[in-house]
Amino acid sequence: MLQRLIVMIALISAFAALCAGQNSNSSAPSSRPRTQTSSTQTQGNANTQTNDAGTQGRGRRNTNDATSKGVVDAFDSLIAGIEKTNVELVTNVYWNSPQLILFNNNGTVTRGWEQLRKNRESSYPNIKDVKLTVRDRRVLMLGRDAALVTCLWTQTQTYKGTPETASGRMTLVFQRINGLWKAVHLHTSPDAPDPSRLPASEQTTEQPKPKS
Repeated sequence: MLQRLIVMIALISAFAALCAGQNSNSSAPSSRPRTQTSSTQTQGNANTQTNDAGTQGRGRRNTNDATSKGVVDAFDSLIAGIEKTNVELVTNVYWNSPQLILFNNNGTVTRGWEQLRKNRESSYPNIKDVKLTVRDRRVLMLGRDAALVTCLWTQTQTYKGTPETASGRMTLVFQRINGLWKAVHLHTSPDAPDPSRLPASEQTTEQPKPKS
């Protein structure tokens, strides 16, 4: 009887040891693949982010180089149209829309492309010998389809036989519409405003002088 008890205890101990060994062996391999997978995914994500960032950076630079030239070409076409007093050249640069707004150098506001064209058709026959000098022109790309152009300008001309000279600042907002760069807003102002139209808080001791 005692021998049977001893044999049973030995068999139970051996079975318990065998189960413990199997649990230990089965848990170790499962933990290693999880660690390796996590490491691989992290490295892969890091590489993807780096490559995407590099691609996006190159894309922005290339896009800016190409599109900024299109903006400059549109701006130069506008300047050429003004010097030639050519209604078609000038109005073609602007967005053909009732939403077009121009803040003019004399303080008036032109609303809509149709009004712009009528104004040019009315004034250009009386203007001759236009020379428009642009200085400090700067182009700021606002993404792929928008841009801001700023400059200083001086314009000389003859209006109904009388020589005129004016100078000021200009801001143009360009937008790419149907693949073409169009000016959607213009704001011009004199670089030496009338002091009587300025509030005391905005007046300075020395009035700015137009650059020659």
